[in-house]
Amino acid sequence: KILKQAAKMLATNTNYATLVSAPDVNHNKVKFIQLSQVDDQHLLAVIVMNNNMVRNKMLDLYEPLDNETILKLNILLNTSLNGLAMNEINLGNIASIKERAGIHSGIVSDVIALAQTFAESEDLKIYTSGATNILKYPELSDSNNAATLLSAFEEKEELASLVTESLSDSEKKDNGTGIQVYIGNESPIQTMKDCSVVTATYDLGEGVKGTIGIVGPKRMDYEKVMDNLKTLKSQLDGIYKKSEDET
Repeated sequence: KILKQAAKMLATNTNYATLVSAPDVNHNKVKFIQLSQVDDQHLLAVIVMNNNMVRNKMLDLYEPLDNETILKLNILLNTSLNGLAMNEINLGNIASIKERAGIHSGIVSDVIALAQTFAESEDLKIYTSGATNILKYPELSDSNNAATLLSAFEEKEELASLVTESLSDSEKKDNGTGIQVYIGNESPIQTMKDCSVVTATYDLGEGVKGTIGIVGPKRMDYEKVMDNLKTLKSQLDGIYKKSEDET
């Protein structure tokens, strides 16, 4: 609800088309893993991420495990995976952990499969508003331009590419503001080559980030756009910190 309202407010304040993406869970990091004995045939695996998302699953055992073995597996999993984002858990470190687990590598596989459900179950959500504001600007309102741009906001596949590119650029070119400006052919999306696109990265901590974007004509009021982006970015950061304080 907050992100939908943010996109609408931004469109109203700027008179341009806007988008706000939900946080990218692939950058969310593992906070804690716990294996607990339920009975001789079952272990309970619990994974907690840094944004406090939780997954748990009952794992089948082929033979009972003693407390010392479970403790060693907990230590191995936590020392190997804590602090890693989903996109950092690759085949190389998976193979290394399984090798160290020896005959219990199957348990490691089950835990990693559970961790990967954080990314698999969360498609990138993008909330948009003000797409028809594009029609207010003559250079963008001809039938071909307007149809292409409105389609991009409706289908959202290209917007997902913009979000991905914006997050990547934010990490590569950190200028202290988290804001990127793409003018004309600089745009990561070909269908927006006649537009200006300004994006800001909001950071919820521990590498969990999302994108705020404004799309308009090349002659857009950049000062007003930047001020609005900075304000909204600060508000989103503040809402997250407030929710953390309340918990």
